Amino acid sequence: MNRPRNHRHAEARRWLDYPENVRKIYFSVWIGCAILLLLELMIDKHAETTAEHWFGFHGFFGLIACIALVLAAKLLRRIISRPENYYDHH
Repeated sequence: MNRPRNHRHAEARRWLDYPENVRKIYFSVWIGCAILLLLELMIDKHAETTAEHWFGFHGFFGLIACIALVLAAKLLRRIISRPENYYDHH
């Protein structure tokens, strides 16, 4: 176990500290997404718009929505952020 030089008692490594466990989660998520995408072929869709009948529409829409949220958060951060010492008393 690699311990930091400047700490006497380093924390024990957790389950996600091991790259092989992170890799397991990564591939499990991809497999889960693939299964859900394949299950979409067997589901009777009760869509209200034409686009909702497209294969993979909901997954693609969710991806675009997540990207839009992240970009909106970055923009909002630039608009409302203050300097680090904003509340310091001089």
